[in-house]
Amino acid sequence: MAVRFIAIEGVTGVGKTDLARLLGSLLNARLVLEEVEENPFLPLFYEDPERYGFQTQVFFMLSRYRQQQEFHQMDLFQEMAVSNFLFAKDRIYARVALHEAEYGLYERLSETLEEKVPKPDLVIYLQDSVDHLMRRIHKRGRGYERVITEDYLGRLLESYNHFFFHYSETPLLVVNVSEVDFMNRIDDLDDLLQQVKSPPVGTRYYKPMHVGA
Repeated sequence: MAVRFIAIEGVTGVGKTDLARLLGSLLNARLVLEEVEENPFLPLFYEDPERYGFQTQVFFMLSRYRQQQEFHQMDLFQEMAVSNFLFAKDRIYARVALHEAEYGLYERLSETLEEKVPKPDLVIYLQDSVDHLMRRIHKRGRGYERVITEDYLGRLLESYNHFFFHYSETPLLVVNVSEVDFMNRIDDLDDLLQQVKSPPVGTRYYKPMHVGA
């Protein structure tokens, strides 16, 4: 199967954008990045999640839907694309951020839009520990992320793992990034590229070549 559309997923701070940029460059692919900074409710959400959770998630959902519609304007048989998000990811965040009634309304909106969203040929799910994620978040220094807590990241990671444990819509490659360094270790990067060129039929848990060697 030819891979034309790759979506990279994972918890905040896991390195989705860095890997998307790297693969986009190496594969000469169109890069579609999530417009996080465009969401005016996000800083407010981190300050007061109870009040601004629903607005934040709906804005993200509509923004991601608009970006996904761009894929209909390109020929996926002639042009490759790499994205640092999956449309369904918003459901993961919404499950953590919203109350039951809000989540029910959100689900109804999401289900209506999801039918019109193209599915990727391969999803790469990046995993890491809460400690490592917190260190990366602090290192990149986004002001509105300073209030992110280990508890919130832990609940988000649990929601992600639950989602992808039951995920079966597309081929899925699960990668624990604590065991690899795609940015600085050429063998790891070459190995990942081989995994991308020969994607799993279902779910594959990626084991780096150097582990156990």
